[in-house]
Amino acid sequence: MTDVRLTDIRKSFGAVEIIKGVDLKIDTGEFVVFVGPSGCGKSTLLRMIAGLEDITSGELTIGGKVMNDVDPSKRGIAMVFQSYALYPHMTVRENMGFALRFAGAAKEEVDARVNEAARILELGPLMDRKPKALSGGQRQRVAIGRAIVRDPDVFLFDEPLSNLDAELRVHMRVEIAKLHKTLKSTIVYVTHDQVEAMTLADKIVVLRAGIVEQVGAPLDLYDDPDNMFVAGFIGSPRMNFLKARIVSTGNGSAQIALTNQPDVRLDLPITSTSVKAGDDVSLGIRPEHFRAAGEGDTDMIVDIDVAEHLGNTSYVYAHVSPEERIIIEREDSRSVGNREKLAVGLSAARAYLFDKDGMRMR
Repeated sequence: MTDVRLTDIRKSFGAVEIIKGVDLKIDTGEFVVFVGPSGCGKSTLLRMIAGLEDITSGELTIGGKVMNDVDPSKRGIAMVFQSYALYPHMTVRENMGFALRFAGAAKEEVDARVNEAARILELGPLMDRKPKALSGGQRQRVAIGRAIVRDPDVFLFDEPLSNLDAELRVHMRVEIAKLHKTLKSTIVYVTHDQVEAMTLADKIVVLRAGIVEQVGAPLDLYDDPDNMFVAGFIGSPRMNFLKARIVSTGNGSAQIALTNQPDVRLDLPITSTSVKAGDDVSLGIRPEHFRAAGEGDTDMIVDIDVAEHLGNTSYVYAHVSPEERIIIEREDSRSVGNREKLAVGLSAARAYLFDKDGMRMR
């Protein structure tokens, strides 16, 4: 187990800069997840840690040693890929032990490590099968087992669950979480699925266009986002954003009015001294933070598009204006029935305010 440090890491392909100065500290035994939309640079950053992509500038250290020009095989890392990358002509046992055999390890050591990895991942009954006789989830467990037998300092996972169906993804999330608890290893994990990030990570790194937008524990990012991008990316369904305007300020608070429903006003505590009346802002409200009419600080009328019933939870899809659509989470939407309009309560305590540049106003 060891730590990983990235200092002003940059990566360019020709004239195009993909990673734009990333500074990051990953502590020993920490489970860190890189998230962000497609093309944000998360897989490129992981491959730079692995040594599969050259670093244009900056410094990468693993265990205090500079790794910029060190061969991937000598970095003390093991990588699990999205595609499993198993040898089709080898059995599970042979696949898991291949890297050790190739490195010249003694047969006794190879057998001991392979058997221990098989025990941890419950692969015992599958050891003599070939990959074509395995399910997708079983193949991914074998790929993880192949990484375990190398006893690396750092595990790297590159979207390992994206090829699995929904039920298998849930199962494998549990398996990977158990693995981290058992091995107490440093893990760096890339995914586009923020549910994976929220359930697995000790720390999440949110990336956009090669820049780190925010780093923090999952619930810290959920409860205290720095900007609209992080607020909208972390959480499922995503946060709702409504156009608004500052009506007045004073005594550490600001009154805002919705742009498309000016009679709907809300007083929010704001400490920023740069806030002034007339400023355009965005009001953020998570689907689960709407209240029943009369139970918030003020009510808003929305037009219902459709209601989805999901058992103990329902989502009401509605719009405040033709261009402003929102999602409202309710414990039971059967009361909505065939109504065309719905009154919902807004609470200042569960609302977020963002300036015209998308930055959080605290």
